[in-house]
Order: sequence, then structure tokens, then C-alpha cells
Amino acid sequence: MDEVAAAIADPIRREILEMLRGTRHTAGAIAARFPISRPAISRHLRVLRDSGLVRDELVGRQRYYALDTTPLRELRTWLAALEEPAAWEHRLDALATEVHRTRRERRSTTARAQQGPPSSGAPETTDNEENSA
Repeated sequence: MDEVAAAIADPIRREILEMLRGTRHTAGAIAARFPISRPAISRHLRVLRDSGLVRDELVGRQRYYALDTTPLRELRTWLAALEEPAAWEHRLDALATEVHRTRRERRSTTARAQQGPPSSGAPETTDNEENSA
């Protein structure tokens, strides 16, 4: 995973990977799109090949490069785990919900106590009837 992360850290290598998405190119075609030397592009392609992000195939005298996203899976899994809330965060969410529910119940109980007992002329209501009103 470290090798893959190091390979995609460079903006030129990221651009090469984007070029290779869905198609393959020769080293010369790749080099033609950048304002740097062919040996520099060759070094970038070697880093990408060593990390497993690029495969090369020799066809006659031409070497074609193609994208291989398999090495990105481990990195993608690791990044996704960072975005998920930790287990303790779920517990804190549950605690916040319980605190909110308890406060609501206390306010409801306090309000009923302040109203006093129901008058003899009015019918007594149940909790279900209060909630449905």
C-alpha cells in the first residue's frame, strides 16, 4: 500500500494513470503529452510499473502501458475505513439519543405535575390520548 500511495503522490504519475484509464498507450505517446524529457517519463512509468498500477506489454518494437487498478483496492479499503465513524462514535450517538429522550420525559412529567390533578368535571386522559392530540 505504501508503494501505491507513493506512486500516486506525484501529479504527473496521476495524470499518466488518468491517460491510461480505459485504453493503453506507448511510452512515446505518453511522453508527447508532457513538457518533460522522455527519460523522466520513463522513470515515472517505472515507478508506476513497480507499484503494480501499470502493466506493460511488448508488441513488436512498441511497449504499451495499461492501467491496473488492482493495487488500489487495499488503499481504497484503508481510506474507506478512515471515513467510517469509530465504534465509540456510535455509542456516543446512542447516549445523546438517550439523554434527549430522558430530558423530554422529564419535561413532560414536570408539566403534568405543575398542572395538578385533573378536575372532577373533566375526564381523565391517558398517555395515548395525549400523544394522539
